[in-house]
Order: sequence, then C-alpha cells, then structure tokens
Amino acid sequence: MIQHCPTPTELDDLELLVSGAYAPLTRFNEDGSVVTLDLPDGATDAELVDPEGLPLARVAADGSLEPLTHAQYGPFRRLHLTPTQAREQHAGATFVPVVDALTDADLEELRGLGRVVLLALMGTGTSSLSPVALVRATLGAADLLDDASVVAVPLPAHGDADADHALGAQVVETYAGGDPVHALADSSSSGDPVGHPAAIAAIVDADQPEPEEQGLVLFFTGLSGSGKSTLARALMDLVLEQGGRTVTSLDGDVVRRHLSAGLTFSKADRETNIRRIGWVAAEIARHGGVAVCSPIAPFAETREQVQEMVEAAGGAFFLVHVATPLEECERRDRKGLYAKARAGEIPEFTGISSPYEEPVDPAVRVDTTGRTIEDALDDVLVALDEAGYLHLRGTDD
Repeated sequence: MIQHCPTPTELDDLELLVSGAYAPLTRFNEDGSVVTLDLPDGATDAELVDPEGLPLARVAADGSLEPLTHAQYGPFRRLHLTPTQAREQHAGATFVPVVDALTDADLEELRGLGRVVLLALMGTGTSSLSPVALVRATLGAADLLDDASVVAVPLPAHGDADADHALGAQVVETYAGGDPVHALADSSSSGDPVGHPAAIAAIVDADQPEPEEQGLVLFFTGLSGSGKSTLARALMDLVLEQGGRTVTSLDGDVVRRHLSAGLTFSKADRETNIRRIGWVAAEIARHGGVAVCSPIAPFAETREQVQEMVEAAGGAFFLVHVATPLEECERRDRKGLYAKARAGEIPEFTGISSPYEEPVDPAVRVDTTGRTIEDALDDVLVALDEAGYLHLRGTDD
C-alpha cells in the first residue's frame, strides 16, 4: 500500500469525514459528491498521511476510510471539536456559522441570542481570510460577547458554489444536532459601510496587507537565452537600491547547483526543480519577502502549482513571460546549448526537442529582441506599478 499526502482541501475533507461532520456522507468519491480524493499513479487504495508523514487513515478502493489517528498539531487544534464533542460541551446553545471577520452589526445581532457557539468555517478556500486569521478574528468577536464559544471547522471550498453551500448547511446542522442555528444577515448587501471593532480590524489588516506590503513572487519564465535571468537580476538590483523590502534571488542555474543538485533535465526532474523553487518562494512570500525566480519553467501545469503554493501562503504571484522568439534565443546561444541540442548532444532541450508551453495570461509579456535591458525592464516596472506591488520607476533619477 502506498503512502499519499492529500491536498489541503482533501485533508480538510478527510477530517470532516472521519469526525462525522459530513454525515450521512462517510467516504470519498461518492457519485455526485464534491468530496473527492485523487490518488497517484492509478492507485486504488493508500495510507493517507499529513505533510509531516503522520499516518491519518487508510482509504480503500471504494473511498471508505479506516481512521488511524487524528491531526496532532496546528494552530488552534484544541478548537477542532467533532460534532459529538461540540454538542456535549455546548448543548442548548445557538450555533452560528462564521466565514468572515464579524462586524459591529454582526455583534449587535448576536447579543440578542444568548449563549452562542461561533462555528469558524476555516477550511481551505472558504474564507477570504487565512484559516488562522479567521479563527483569531472569531475569538476576538467571542471576547466581545457575553457568552460565546468558538469551534474551528475545516470546511473547505470545492469550486462548486451550490454544492458547497448545501454541504456547509449540512455540516452546520450536524454540529448543532437539533439546537438552534442562526445565519447572520449579509450586512455588505445593505450598501452601508462595514465596520469592525478595533481588535478585529487589526487582525484583518495584518492578514490582508496592501499590495505593496504583501509577500511577492516575481516569476520570470521563457526560453534559454530569452533574457529572463538578466531582467530578473536588473529588477532585483532596483529593489535592493530602493530598500524597504527583503529580496531573494532563485535563479534557475543557481538553484540547480544548490537546491536541486543531482536532478537531470528529464521532464519529471524539471518539474521537481520548479516545484522546489515554488516551495521556497512561497515560504519567502509567507513572511512578507520578495522572491525573484527565473527558471525556464516550460510546463503550464507546474507554473500553476507554484502559483497555488504562493497564494496558499498568502503571497502574490506575478508571472513575467519573457517571450523572446526561439530564433533570437538560438541566434544568441551564449552557452552553446542550442548548437549541442541541434546536434543531439542534449536530449529533451526546451524549444528544440521538448516543448515550451507559453503562458496564456501572464501579468506581463516582454520581448527583448533588439531592446536594451532598461527598455525591456520598463515593461515589467509599469505592470508592477499598475498592480500596486512595487513602485520602482524613476528610482535611478
């Protein structure tokens, strides 16, 4: 039996299936259900582990589960009650689903309900806040009420609004177990300004910084010889000259020597290399830094995986396609790689014997043919300025 670490959404689903929160649903991959699990390499069963390798459950070919243990760590793990535990501890309370930071109007509405349990639905993709920030904001709201408790429920989004709404309603009813459920009014639809108590507003502001304060991954992709590394270095220099932001270079060749030494240039190893870059870049962004990456990254799926890692870490992903044509890259051929590829000395060389999948919607597309570095870089600086991430134009005046 293989070991498999599910995606964050699948891990959330696993916890809710095992806890009984999804009842009557008890397994993955039921017909018509959005609660699905994808196993690798055609496997039909597996031991499911958390990101640190702790075995959580075994899944059979029919999607049924054999629990092994529950998640041991993580912020606010003590608040992750099963429905049975929640009903035992909070019988008779009114259960209130929470998917965003509670406003002044929400708190006023809740004060008339007596004892309440705030169900912080903090699963992957459900709230605009990060899971930790949603729980922190909900705890802050509970402190402002006379008799309120918080239960963290990792209810994830699956990309189907109707199915997710129905699933969420079922989960809340399961937790309430016959006790009252109160859905808060949507104050944002009234047109009135939405206000938060100061303590909650501080949590929201810290979790959702302005673009110029957000962690940022600048990801340059393009053929060998396109000029991506040169543009990336020039941009990094400007960030350092301006000051105020920590910046790290993850150049393709440098990463190959240090982070990915031993990997070949096969498709599988190239994808592994890009995912390693993406993971490091996401961690830099998580802590508010700027990561400048310049690998070839020829495959769209792998670039998308990097974007998902970065955004899951709370960072912004800014894709720069250095779209210098193959003919120009081959004409430059500063390292003699194209000549070797044409001679068959380098197998699976991007642009010659291996494809380059052009980005469909990059943040900016730059062709360096016949242009100075300063001129080509200005295309990137304009796009960054318009997006609000970095304001570097004119820094050398």
